[in-house]
Amino acid sequence: MHQGNNGYKSGFISIIGRPNVGKSTFLNRVVGQKIAIMSDKPQTTRNKVQGVVTNENSQMVFIDTPGINEPKHKLGDFMLKVAKNTFREVDVLLFVVSAADRIGKQDRYVLDMLKGIDVPVFLVLNKIDQVHPDNLPKIVESYRNEFDFAEAIPISALQGNNVENLLAKIEERLPEGPQYYPSDQVTDHPERFIISELIREKALHLTREEIPHSIAVVIDKIAKDEENENMIRVQATIMVERDSQKGIVIGKKGVLLKEIGTRARKDIENLLGTKVYLELWVKVQKDWRNKAMHLRDFGFRDDEY
Repeated sequence: MHQGNNGYKSGFISIIGRPNVGKSTFLNRVVGQKIAIMSDKPQTTRNKVQGVVTNENSQMVFIDTPGINEPKHKLGDFMLKVAKNTFREVDVLLFVVSAADRIGKQDRYVLDMLKGIDVPVFLVLNKIDQVHPDNLPKIVESYRNEFDFAEAIPISALQGNNVENLLAKIEERLPEGPQYYPSDQVTDHPERFIISELIREKALHLTREEIPHSIAVVIDKIAKDEENENMIRVQATIMVERDSQKGIVIGKKGVLLKEIGTRARKDIENLLGTKVYLELWVKVQKDWRNKAMHLRDFGFRDDEY
């Protein structure tokens, strides 16, 4: 465990940007395993997810914030507050954009929030595999006209292109400091949280357009199986807002719920390194996104921020 001597560096890096630019893909890439869920639906990431990257010279703690857009309900307000609060706590801010999209209203909304912040902001131009290399300088310039970025680095989080270079640039900006987490730890989130996120990811993927963001997953129990000590039993409830959504998640003769369970179980087994028996239920909790009490029940706690 390093204690901040001999030039060892450590610090916190916030990953920000509008929804769907590849923030979670980037986090999973640098950490080397799946800790952030990925979906092409906006607002997939609801809480701060911390990913830890440790090497001989430094430890980087990445915070993946919810995609920033103007809030439409209490959950949205909460998510915006989470994102903004991280700006003051970090050593470097990564503003992630998609090279394939033009700079838009939501990007400017994020940049406006960054004005006057005393932290180096990197422009991370993601998805460069989707554009012609000759167009990159022009795209970078369009963003530099909007904001004074400390660095502009094109990457492909999906393919890993230029990610090492980005990490080296981040490391240069970090202060000397201690190693906050053990070298083999990749996230500070409890396993319970990651398991609920993995289940939610599968539910979002499989219901596609039919279920908007009105899904939360509550882990009821994680325990060793009484009959088989090499197996972990996980019991979880998928919360939806309406009866019609409950029917969609369960599917005809329970087929969809079974498929959600099968896919989630594989990821949970990879995470825990052991066999898992997963039991899923679906419950209706009307309008949970607008009720502060339910938001707290589902782990969206204001008091942490």
